[in-house]
Amino acid sequence: MRYLWLFIYNFFFPLFQLLVRFLSLFQPKVRASLEGRKNLFDSLEAQLNRLSDKTGLRVWIHAASVGEFEQARPLITTLKQHGALIFVSFLSVSGYTARKHFCDADVVCYLPEDTCANSKRFISLLRPDVLLLMRYDFWLNCLVAASDFGTRLILCNAVLRENSAYLYLISKSFYGVVFSLFEKIFAVSSVDAENFRRHFGLTNVSAVGDSRFDQVFQRSQSLARVSRLKDIYRGKRVLVAGSTWETDEDLLIPAFTTMQGVSLILVPHEISAANINRLEKLLRHTGVAFEKSSTLSENFAGQTVLLIDELGYLAELYSIASVAYIGGGFGVNVHSVLEAAVYGIPTIYGPRLHKSREAKELADVGASVVVYDQASLHAALQKFFTDETIRIDTGARAAKYVSQRLGAANKILDYLNANA
Repeated sequence: MRYLWLFIYNFFFPLFQLLVRFLSLFQPKVRASLEGRKNLFDSLEAQLNRLSDKTGLRVWIHAASVGEFEQARPLITTLKQHGALIFVSFLSVSGYTARKHFCDADVVCYLPEDTCANSKRFISLLRPDVLLLMRYDFWLNCLVAASDFGTRLILCNAVLRENSAYLYLISKSFYGVVFSLFEKIFAVSSVDAENFRRHFGLTNVSAVGDSRFDQVFQRSQSLARVSRLKDIYRGKRVLVAGSTWETDEDLLIPAFTTMQGVSLILVPHEISAANINRLEKLLRHTGVAFEKSSTLSENFAGQTVLLIDELGYLAELYSIASVAYIGGGFGVNVHSVLEAAVYGIPTIYGPRLHKSREAKELADVGASVVVYDQASLHAALQKFFTDETIRIDTGARAAKYVSQRLGAANKILDYLNANA
């Protein structure tokens, strides 16, 4: 079956390449992806030449984008401490752009287009001992080339839901071949592990949890970037609204204006000039005074809204919060709730959370509140900011939820060490 799918895959892949190039005429991100791969092998060879005198376990980590890469960071930290060479590849432009200068990686590059020739050349250059593939993004030629080279293929943070596209009639056969290439599959839950066993007949699956919990905990221990703000907001009641969209802000800002003695730090998902201008107009129209983080005055004391118009430290800002509002729940799906929950604070978000297991589970254990409109949002804010006992108890449930799920990264690393 493997050779049949390789034939089918490579027969149709040139058509896929043509489609991508056609889309690049209209889609800037697709065009940037192709542009970024033009000199991939020259860049990769130059990076590898600088490592010619280095030895150690050669670990290749592949992540589709930034989110999947963040899941790998606890693994990278420990592997690097033990002298491993770390090679990181990305599918997306956003992932590569955001992490191309990641200090713990010896090589950061795009994954090449998945032709037979490209894949064999890529693997022959990297010569990886181990591939840690984070969650998904399976490219058959690359996986087969790595397997044929002798690389150990490990799938981390794997998820398999009952309605997964992996289980459709034709795709199930294809993914059966894909999953058979992996030496070990680490699933995030016992349900996911059982689904891999039942639907694909796999015996090499273990439920170890999700390394994202390890990552958010690890990141919560380093708060230097917000040290000034922590001093400013110390002793204040603070609402941090993270990754907000217009649908969130239209409910949040009016609800916030009814709260007395509460400071707001507003962190929009999109910080383009156009979106920041829109938010400035909204705040002025509502009569809310604000300052932007990029032009923060020396005498800023947290009495006005702090509008974050810079990237990169939302997770640390949650450490300042008494309560967190997580955006996206009135749009496609709520954003990451773990980055706030790790600090032991209540979280509030909208009802669209079907893609976030953690958001649903936090609500189920009483560590968060799901709101549906401005009235329920106001009620949630009122409850947490007027009853300290409820706020502390809800936050403690969030902290317990996170702490009980730590350790996935160590279990994966223990397996690598025991089966070296």
